[in-house]
Amino acid sequence: MTEDRHAGTPKHTPVGWPPRNRRELLVKTLWIGVWLVFLSSPVDDLVGGGHSTGATAAGSVGLAVFVGVYLTLVFRNIGRPFSPRVVLTLGGILGVLAPVLAYTFGSAWLGLFVYLSVAWGATLPLRAAYWAIPASGVVMYLIGLHSDEKEARGLLLLVLLIGFAMTGVGQLVRTTIELRKARATVAQLAANEERLRLARDLHDLLGHSLSLITLKSELAGRMLPDHPDKAAQQVADIEQVSRQALVDVREAVTGYRRPRLAAELAGTQVALTAAGVTAEVPAEPDLADVPEEAESALAWALREAVTNVVRHSGADRCVVRLLHRQTLDGPVLELSVEDNGSGGSGKGPGNGLTGLTERLEKAGGTLEAGRAGRGFRLVARVPTASAADVGSGP
Repeated sequence: MTEDRHAGTPKHTPVGWPPRNRRELLVKTLWIGVWLVFLSSPVDDLVGGGHSTGATAAGSVGLAVFVGVYLTLVFRNIGRPFSPRVVLTLGGILGVLAPVLAYTFGSAWLGLFVYLSVAWGATLPLRAAYWAIPASGVVMYLIGLHSDEKEARGLLLLVLLIGFAMTGVGQLVRTTIELRKARATVAQLAANEERLRLARDLHDLLGHSLSLITLKSELAGRMLPDHPDKAAQQVADIEQVSRQALVDVREAVTGYRRPRLAAELAGTQVALTAAGVTAEVPAEPDLADVPEEAESALAWALREAVTNVVRHSGADRCVVRLLHRQTLDGPVLELSVEDNGSGGSGKGPGNGLTGLTERLEKAGGTLEAGRAGRGFRLVARVPTASAADVGSGP
């Protein structure tokens, strides 16, 4: 199936899709209508005048109903399938009209069984179709014995072949419809995943930045009466943090933000000092063998851990360590953040720790968090390509 590069939509009518415009409606109508050639014999029989007026009128009505039900069932069922009950009802109507008309009006009407076979093959479940198609052939042949056995024998093979061929077409249509639904489900899941990513990013970004802004605002308020110069410096820091937070949020929304561990370490020192927490933070880390995704996950972990220390722990001392270790699963880079505070009041992991766990798992890492002595300790590990066991922390 070719595609229009400019419009981004298929040029031809996709299999299993309902018509979306007049052109596609015409294509599907022609594709289904070409099979109406087998109606020429019943129409000639009615026009030929070999029946009484009442029989001709009854035959015309019966033929019109048969064709209408056939087109409704086959045309509508390709793209927007009926419920199984409706399919069985319409198929049953065809299954009654075809033998009644053929038996009543003669061999010229045996061609109706071709339509019956097409309809059953295209719309019935495979197991039901495998029984219904041979049954329609047998009924047609028995009726042909009553009118024209030679004509019935000639149509028997066609009824069977075209019926079983249409089971393949029907299966193709059903598979296409299922694939279309699956693709819609995948698209919905991708959208949900993107919303979760954005929620995690905004939580981590704004939680850290707004906590720092709050601390510096309180500090500026205390300094303002006696030390206006120092208060002005705190206000300038607030402006800088808020501008950076705006940039970070924009980058997170567009999906381009990958926080760097070195920058987060520097920000950690500033945030802890502003909160009155004695900080021990490692120097410039060695990240030569750390994948970018793993570094980003550790940076998020550091940011969330420091935010929790500042907002919830009540600690006056915090130690950050960054170590390369060799484990049974291979080399890892380990980040630990430990404080001497009392911890938060929550009874379970918050949104931040849940989001961190998801981030680290995507990078192949792990997260451990819990009480450690009198304080709280968070340990995040990500795989690296290095087997060294060199510490870079204090």
